[in-house]
Amino acid sequence: MRMRRLSEFDDNSTITADIVIVGAGPVGLTIAEECSRAGRKVVVVESGLELESPEHSALNEVENVGELQTEAQIRKRIEFHGSQAKFWSSDVQRFGVRCRALGGSTHAWAGKSAPFDAIDFQARRWVPYSGWPVDRDHLMPYLHRAMKVLNLSAKEPPQRFDDAGLRSFYWQFSRSRVDRLDIMRFGREFIARRPPNIDVLLDATITNVGVTKDGSRFSEIEVVSISGKQARIRATICVLAAGGIENARLLLASTDVCSVGVGNRYDVVGRYLMDHIAARVGRIPTDRMAVLIKLFGFYGVNHENRAHMFTHGLALTPQAQERDQVLNAAVFFSTDRAPDDPWVALKKLLRSRSDNVRRDLLSVVAGSGFITRGLGMKLLSDHRTPKVLKDAIVNAAIRLSPNLVADEFQSQGLPRKLSGLRMEAISEQAPNPASRITLSERRDRFGVQLARIDWRISDLDYRTLFKIAELSHEALSRAELPIPKLEGWATERRTQDLVIIDMAHTLGTTRMSTNPKTGVVDINCRVHGVSNLYIAGGSVFPTSGHANPTLTILSLAIRLADHLNSELARG
Repeated sequence: MRMRRLSEFDDNSTITADIVIVGAGPVGLTIAEECSRAGRKVVVVESGLELESPEHSALNEVENVGELQTEAQIRKRIEFHGSQAKFWSSDVQRFGVRCRALGGSTHAWAGKSAPFDAIDFQARRWVPYSGWPVDRDHLMPYLHRAMKVLNLSAKEPPQRFDDAGLRSFYWQFSRSRVDRLDIMRFGREFIARRPPNIDVLLDATITNVGVTKDGSRFSEIEVVSISGKQARIRATICVLAAGGIENARLLLASTDVCSVGVGNRYDVVGRYLMDHIAARVGRIPTDRMAVLIKLFGFYGVNHENRAHMFTHGLALTPQAQERDQVLNAAVFFSTDRAPDDPWVALKKLLRSRSDNVRRDLLSVVAGSGFITRGLGMKLLSDHRTPKVLKDAIVNAAIRLSPNLVADEFQSQGLPRKLSGLRMEAISEQAPNPASRITLSERRDRFGVQLARIDWRISDLDYRTLFKIAELSHEALSRAELPIPKLEGWATERRTQDLVIIDMAHTLGTTRMSTNPKTGVVDINCRVHGVSNLYIAGGSVFPTSGHANPTLTILSLAIRLADHLNSELARG
């Protein structure tokens, strides 16, 4: 593996490869490794550097004309997304969370992973535009391979709940193989492995996807560095793996041959923009939350001599979805920090962000016991602690006390003062051609038009949140478990009280379909009408399910890599 920056090349250089992959996130790096093992010469092009930088992060700017414009939504976005990506700004990224750096979105993700349900792939008569051209059984072999890439367990805990149209659902967390105390960061893992036959080109932002004069074949991509140095990359095959916003934007902005954009003959590129919608359903006070944490907390599972972390929630059964004519959705539980949590107060004081110094000083003094206990994690963070000992401690802790391990990770080893338990709902979105990405009149520093986001939430989306709030409350009551005090929107069914934000799962903008009039790519993720241009990532999803999408995204990426290797082998 070689890693170079575009600034190291002569201006207007031409670079050649068997395969050029645009985007060095988990999708692009996975495809690159799968193809390099077959002896292919692969060039991976990344707009950013090894780590995020303010200059490259500024290129994530979008124009937003849809949802996310109220003061409440903006505040919630800052609270939810602000700590995830180092240079994320609500003024720049008015929709989504993107990381321009080696490893892509894994700089900001939580590692939460789960497979899609079988119903997510099916055409449902009550969900317009639903149905994939592949089913879950077809994807299963690739799903198991993706689990190995993500360091996940194929075995999950047993079902613990099935009542009132809800069943147990488990998410698990992708753990790093490099840092036993962190989740998987693809850039760091990739550098540690150093796979052969791969060249990574950093600080190379795509400005155009070139095709032949008749538009039937990919020819080259044009790239530019922050300093203005330019180059062309020519390859037998090109894969766009730049994320749900950028994949669509690049096709739409490449108009030197096709005036409406590459692959956009039928005006489908950028349409069917989806994310997951989420809302707090209710809250359980501290004196009643212990039993729920025990049932719906974290579980450790030993698989292939390694402990894996799962969290338990409830998802709608396929029968309930059809009966109530709603989308797929789930609820999960998370702890609330107390307003006087000493660690929150201490961080505010240290960063000079306290709006009430006296109050925060009192919180720190009163919580000194919590702070002292947090110092125990230093042992596992110390580089002098042997790796074998770290593995033994972490694996044993996950098996014996997974809830404690989860709390330690979420709080970065700092014990927290809690004030209760939240019940949160998350739902898929119905595909909607009016929810879309187009091009703005504004341009970035290289003259490329910004993405213009018009994200929309439908009545069916809202109805699903209402239904799962109702069913989860009913199910807990019937099971004689503590029930949450529901939020006003859930009891009164008031959509205007719901503060919904994007969850950074941008999907559907180059959807898969056998018909070029209803999709951008075919069953093999090839752009309709362009024989050697492919798209990888969540942008090819026809529907979104409720599960975090990374596992399904990588399953499709591995399937695509097999197809590319087969195509190149056939010459």
